[in-house]
Amino acid sequence: MAAAAVSPLAPEKFPALAPIAGVRLASYAAGVRYSGRTDLMVAELAPGSTIAGVFTQSTMPGQPVIWCRECLPGGSVRAIVVNSGNANVFTGRAGRAVVEQTAARAARLFDCQPSEIFISSTGVIGEPPPGDRITAALPHVVPLLAEDAWEAAARAIMTTDTFPKGATATATIDSATVRLNGFAKGSGMIAPDMATMLAYVFTDAALPAPVLQALLVPANATSFNSITVDGDTSTSDTVLLCATGQAKHAAIASAADPRLAGFREALDKVMVDLATQIVRDGEGAEKFVTIDVTSAESDGAARRIGLAIGNSPLVKTALAAGDANWGRIVMAVGKCGEKADRDRLSIAVGGVQIAAEGGPVPGYREGPVAEHMAGRYLEIVVDIGIGNGRARVWTCDLTHGYVDINGSYRS
Repeated sequence: MAAAAVSPLAPEKFPALAPIAGVRLASYAAGVRYSGRTDLMVAELAPGSTIAGVFTQSTMPGQPVIWCRECLPGGSVRAIVVNSGNANVFTGRAGRAVVEQTAARAARLFDCQPSEIFISSTGVIGEPPPGDRITAALPHVVPLLAEDAWEAAARAIMTTDTFPKGATATATIDSATVRLNGFAKGSGMIAPDMATMLAYVFTDAALPAPVLQALLVPANATSFNSITVDGDTSTSDTVLLCATGQAKHAAIASAADPRLAGFREALDKVMVDLATQIVRDGEGAEKFVTIDVTSAESDGAARRIGLAIGNSPLVKTALAAGDANWGRIVMAVGKCGEKADRDRLSIAVGGVQIAAEGGPVPGYREGPVAEHMAGRYLEIVVDIGIGNGRARVWTCDLTHGYVDINGSYRS
């Protein structure tokens, strides 16, 4: 499959990610599926590093997801191994054997237990993974580990992505400055049901695994669980948050500790940045769309309404065409099953109120809205008018490019 042109919504460049004490990364061309590019990433974590994770809610999870779920209660991580090109999903006992062999081989290289090796795979579903290529490559990857290989690591895990995705932030715990770096992949098969892609966030903070987990779940809800490209939930969704414990601050035993306020904000920033980059790289996407839902029955209801709008093919194709067909937004609100009142509903696009009190706003002119919809960055606000719930959701338009990419995905 020929490389796609870089998304018109891509950032100008990969961000500068400073080293994080206790983290080294490397990439390698193992020949899992692709030729002429890297397809294997290894992240090494210092002994004693802790880990949290959230995974796909699909009932058809990949073998690496099953493995990570089994390992997560241990709360300890020494390495993460990720391959692209083959998802190791619906591969039966052979797929499980590849995961176990990969973990065992990496554990010997990093002098740890196999349960401290976390594994992810992304790519084609239903094809037996070439486990021998992965395990044979691992000894060649280890000498390449470096503290500054963030962009190379992000590139190695790409599939239909057109650009690598990275983000960084800093925070203060006590008087210590801590850093968070993250990278992710995702472009298609993106719909929130935990997360919808692969993402890895690292910090030098000294946080136990239960604290990390308690921080990750709500951060995930307002980032990776609030994006959609095509309404399809991946079988391989994984978000891992790792802490090396190298920062010098006093012990923290609870996620509710007020000293974590800045860290929580930084984590949210990194995860929202990565999540929205995935939407910007949506397969065939030409437009990035922010949907704010306010005054819903609850925050959860607001999110579900926002996703109903963001997942609607009719809404997304109208966005692609720059068609100010706000009736499709009304349709999406009405179909999702959440409480709404026609006569209280209000819709605005690009800051222009279009509909309210059960119909079009008197004197509404379509011209300014059509001009806004012709741009790259679109804003939709829907006020349900019945409660205090609110949510922000990100999506993209649906173009012929999506069909072209997915029609030739396996070729």
